[in-house]
Amino acid sequence: METIKTPAETPAPEARTNRRGRRSRQEILDAAARVMSVRGYAGTSMSALAKETGLPKSAFYHHFASKAGLLSAVMEQGAHRFFDAMREAHRNPPETGTPHELLRWHLRRTGEVMEDGEEFLRLLLVLVMSREAAEAPEALQTVIAVRDEGRAYMAHMIRSSFRSTGEETADKIAETLAPFGMAGYDGAFVALQSEGGRPVSAWMDQLADSLAALGDAIAAAD
Repeated sequence: METIKTPAETPAPEARTNRRGRRSRQEILDAAARVMSVRGYAGTSMSALAKETGLPKSAFYHHFASKAGLLSAVMEQGAHRFFDAMREAHRNPPETGTPHELLRWHLRRTGEVMEDGEEFLRLLLVLVMSREAAEAPEALQTVIAVRDEGRAYMAHMIRSSFRSTGEETADKIAETLAPFGMAGYDGAFVALQSEGGRPVSAWMDQLADSLAALGDAIAAAD
């Protein structure tokens, strides 16, 4: 026997329209992240994105006032996803271990997030190196915020790994080495993109080894 939906069970036209709107907006964001991470911001036209998604250009301008607004939304979404993944990856850290062991634990998981967030990180570095984000002030603010949060997160991992040296020393080590850790993470990502065959865990272990040795030297000099 055929089941007949009652009016309460049948989605209202407005609800269906809203769902389609949310879906098309997400399709646009995902396509823009994918294409911009390869072509950069300047090299990505609305025509290319329309072809990639199969959506009309009018759909883009319905959701985003401009290409700069689209880039801002792409970066904001990517940043949220990246740092959510970072927090999830670092849940339940080990309570004991040497700074070296703890750094390896933290950075290996950071490397896993790197692999999963490849599109976002590629676009982020393109924007940092090309200065293209200057054309989109809101996106530029997101790029700056992501870099600041990244350094803060790196400092947190280093500080947590050296907590056995005491709070003051751990703070000093973290503050001193966080920029170097960020540079190493950036370099590992570039190497991962350009040098095939070597797992990201190998790069993260080398970075952990370097940070541990530098941190031990700072602690010994204190």
